[in-house]
Amino acid sequence: MKLSGLAALAFFAHSASAHYIWTTLIAGSTTSNAAVRQPINNSPVTSVTSNDVRCNVNPSPASETVSVAAGSTIGFKLDNTLYHQGPAAIYLGKAPGSVASWDGSGANWFKIAEWGATFNPFQFTDFNANQLTTTIPASTPSGEYLVRIEQVGLHVAGAPQWYISCAQINVTGGGSGNPMKVNIPGYVPASDPGLTVNIYNPVPTSYRVPGPAVWRG
Repeated sequence: MKLSGLAALAFFAHSASAHYIWTTLIAGSTTSNAAVRQPINNSPVTSVTSNDVRCNVNPSPASETVSVAAGSTIGFKLDNTLYHQGPAAIYLGKAPGSVASWDGSGANWFKIAEWGATFNPFQFTDFNANQLTTTIPASTPSGEYLVRIEQVGLHVAGAPQWYISCAQINVTGGGSGNPMKVNIPGYVPASDPGLTVNIYNPVPTSYRVPGPAVWRG
């Protein structure tokens, strides 16, 4: 199908507007843009094996690290709403030293929340949300962390799109939990059924969010 000039502009403008950025950290009663390593634009990451899937493509450095108590709310606000159907998850990555100088490499990551699908009718539970939050498990060890959010758009079959941000936090009043940790990338294979699924035909009757199991402390 060919589009006229104006129709083509409208189509691509709509496609771009349906992209989004996790711009704002929610940490307890605090919100912060400065603690987020801000993505340079709203284009998605398209490879789960790339280092870009960790904290996006060359994000701007954060200028602060927010302290938040274990057991508190943690999450992100979006600059838009989640137009694309797909799962989401929040991870914590324990920095080996100062989080401001850590690039997120190493087997230091664990998942603390995920948003999957409901059925009859099939839909992802995060669809049309403009923020996602969870609770930092009370037994999370104190220290500096990257908190990472991902939402995976599955609207183009066989071509998943990751919308990712990372923010810097300092967890206080924590415990002695020891969650299983993974590398990012490395936490999900490109062949994972939760990434390769066609969400339109046939309509899924079950769905598992990619990545490790959620650790709740």
